[in-house]
Amino acid sequence: MAKRAAGNGKSLVIVESPAKARTISKYLGKDYTVEASIGHIRDLPKGSKEMPEEFKRKKWSYLGVNVDEGFEPVYIVPGEKKAQVAKLKSLLKDASRLYLATDEDREGEAISWHLLEVLKPRIPVHRLVFHEITEEAILGAIEHPRDIDEGLVRAQETRRILDRLYGYEVSQLLWRKVAAGLSAGRVQSVAVRLIVERERQRIAFRSATYWDLIARFVTEDGKEFDAELVSVGGRKIPAGKDFDPNTGKIKDAKLLLLDEKAVKELAENLQQAKFAVHALDDKPYTRKPSEPFTTSTLQQEANRKLGFTARRTMNVAQSLYENGYITYMRTDSTNLAQVAIDAARDLVRTEYGNHFLPAEPRVYKSKVKNAQEAHEAIRPAGHPFKLPESLRNVLTPDQFRLFDLIWKRTIASQMLDARGRSITLQVAGAEAVFQVTGKTIEFPGFLRAYVEGSDDPEAELADQERLLPSVNIGDPLGCKNLNEKSHSTQPPARFSEAALTAALEERGIGRPSTYASIIDTILERKYVFKKANALVPTWVAFSVSRLMEQHLPNLVDYQFTASMEDLLDSISRKEQDATSYLKTFYFGEGGVDEGNGLKAQLDKKIVEVDPREMGRFTLGTPTEGEHKEEVFVRVGKYGPFIEQGERKGSIPQDTPPDEMTLERALQLLDQAGVGEEPLGVCPDTGELVYLKTGRFGPYVQRVPKGENENEKPKNASLLPGMQPSDVTFLVALDLLKLPRTLGEHPEDHEPILAANGRYGPYIKHGSDFRSLPPNLSPVVVTLEEALAIFAQPKLRGRRGQAKEPLKTFEASPVTGQPIRVLEGRYGVYITDGETNATLPKDLSTEQLTLPQAITLLEERTAMGPPKKRGRGAKKAAPKKGAAAPAEKAPKAAKKKAAPKKKAAKKAAPKKAAKASTGEKKSPVKKTPKKIEDVPF
Repeated sequence: MAKRAAGNGKSLVIVESPAKARTISKYLGKDYTVEASIGHIRDLPKGSKEMPEEFKRKKWSYLGVNVDEGFEPVYIVPGEKKAQVAKLKSLLKDASRLYLATDEDREGEAISWHLLEVLKPRIPVHRLVFHEITEEAILGAIEHPRDIDEGLVRAQETRRILDRLYGYEVSQLLWRKVAAGLSAGRVQSVAVRLIVERERQRIAFRSATYWDLIARFVTEDGKEFDAELVSVGGRKIPAGKDFDPNTGKIKDAKLLLLDEKAVKELAENLQQAKFAVHALDDKPYTRKPSEPFTTSTLQQEANRKLGFTARRTMNVAQSLYENGYITYMRTDSTNLAQVAIDAARDLVRTEYGNHFLPAEPRVYKSKVKNAQEAHEAIRPAGHPFKLPESLRNVLTPDQFRLFDLIWKRTIASQMLDARGRSITLQVAGAEAVFQVTGKTIEFPGFLRAYVEGSDDPEAELADQERLLPSVNIGDPLGCKNLNEKSHSTQPPARFSEAALTAALEERGIGRPSTYASIIDTILERKYVFKKANALVPTWVAFSVSRLMEQHLPNLVDYQFTASMEDLLDSISRKEQDATSYLKTFYFGEGGVDEGNGLKAQLDKKIVEVDPREMGRFTLGTPTEGEHKEEVFVRVGKYGPFIEQGERKGSIPQDTPPDEMTLERALQLLDQAGVGEEPLGVCPDTGELVYLKTGRFGPYVQRVPKGENENEKPKNASLLPGMQPSDVTFLVALDLLKLPRTLGEHPEDHEPILAANGRYGPYIKHGSDFRSLPPNLSPVVVTLEEALAIFAQPKLRGRRGQAKEPLKTFEASPVTGQPIRVLEGRYGVYITDGETNATLPKDLSTEQLTLPQAITLLEERTAMGPPKKRGRGAKKAAPKKGAAAPAEKAPKAAKKKAAPKKKAAKKAAPKKAAKASTGEKKSPVKKTPKKIEDVPF
């Protein structure tokens, strides 16, 4: 155990999370109290309402940063953190020493600094840093503490201020010129631009078709192999790379482009040809193992091999780190500590044998100039490394799979190269030459432990062998058959999360540790949506990228954005003054373009930018048909739509932009035109009834007329499985009668209703809802049938009868309530009375252990509260100027708000706003000026 600290009381150790606190407390013993801050305890206000009273009338109050006086931030303790801060203050009263043991990156350093500023300890304070949570690492950190690194703190604060200025100021321009509720961000906007650019390439792409032959050859001893036609008469056959992606035309006229007719004729001519081995190239190859994981490569590989999103990877890695299984998961470094190298080499020796172990350890050096995150790669914690199989019953399935991946990559990094031979064989006959490439693995080396994945699922992995028969030049070969093969060139693939992460890192944009939150943001803000594993941009993303590229090009310039990271690194090394840089960025002071900073640019663009041009994209002009006007995609208040003169049509939701061709647009416009023709006149109201198609699919509508024409039309969705062709005038009338009253319940005389909801047809009696079975329609269901359904026990649903737990564990260390496994509406889940966590599909109730259940609940808690769903829920991205996190839009301030008054309203609760006060601090000053105390 660690030595007892000096003084009468225990030493207080503060970390970020409860899980980390529990793990560390195991190694420190009874003389230490380990408590969590639960992340940051202070932050910038989310708009003017959260500002201290003395600053609310300042013109910069909506930013939370005093841009007039050295860009000093105003910090507040959010309402939800005050109880935890009060708890920390109470523990501090009886402590003899304070140890700040937050993570060793910029964010962790900033959390420690904020704790120091808020708690104001009068006892000795030490900063603990470690990259793994093992007994040796924790006790070593206790023995060798350090002071807070003000350079890292200042770098983090500058990044936070920079993101606030960029996000809040640019977002207001997007609100006015594109749509309310949008956000901009230093890395976010560049990521969106990358995705949009790739979609533009797909839109411009023109496919090309070419043909070749596949021959099946037979050696004299009966061995068979296939080879592909590569040339005829000395002219090479083209491959996909030989075609211009924008025109579909061949780049080099010297290449022989065969069509179907020509390749059939060639196959016929070669039927009688004699073939022999024409050339043979046999050469050795070696392949080195990949370096150990960094944050970025772990996210990429987990996406390729395990199908994990970046967020899922980071959440699982966080839980593995906090429970002491891996080293710190936010790192730019590929370096391994000597003890880790020794541990890996020992495992190579015992698990694979000495002949897989190089004579000298492999040393990997970071490619990053200033790896400000951790200073070691991600690897199994401790030494010797635990074997994955020994943890299978302790870890959750996700944790096990990720740990296994990290373990194998670490071990492989200390193994010998893979060796083999690459053989290229050419076969000639008549004027045709065929070629095949094979590979043999003579020594698998590191491939015995680990094979890196590929972004291209069609690509062969380098470890796969392709054996060819043993032949010599001149050996005759028989041709068993010839098959014509057609090829079509493919557009560039969209970004997956792994590919986007790699592209951002390659350009030096942002930090890998932030990529997961960036991807979450662009998905949440509807800039992109997922189609399979690909990130597809929306038309809103096209509008925003066009505005940024045309009017604020420097803000989405790849080199400019990457240079910001270098600037932050130089601030962390105390080589650059943060205030000077912020003045240049925001006001243009001291820069090359004096006076042309962010603020001046935005003031101009508020006047110059034409919102109509930002949201209009041409699809072309038809040359045939009745309507000859140019066709556009327009980004409107309620989503994108098609416009041709006076004609308009909805674009189905989640339609990729590259699929919105002129032909498809004309089809949608024609369908919308059919919707303009009424099905008939409602006999009860005299109103016209239509069948229409909207962004969410087909629906029927009854349109008021006469003195009621300004009223909202009555809409009704089609029933599940119903097609537009099924909708007659009488069917439409029945749908428009929903919800319908079936009668009164005989017991309480409350009405029973039948309706069609977002989850399908249902019946309702008071607060009791029941789904209708597939054989009953809400249009025809009777009162008797409904009563029979209500008479049955309600076994599922939130209002159903309580079920017996499938399994019960002892009390949760967090809530003190038993941890139970229950079956819910959407499957099996775990609960501790406050938090619910879904049980992974590959983990059965019988296999679930208490540690696994606790870990699943901790992971769910770390993700934050679940988003509200349903008609009464607020959207995650408020459209009325609600405050947003870093890099997101602020609440607008008075006249500088979004155009409509509603956009100026702020979503912050009044109680929280009244309670929020703050301090204005700067870490580079020895005695920061105090604004006012924070009440707890």
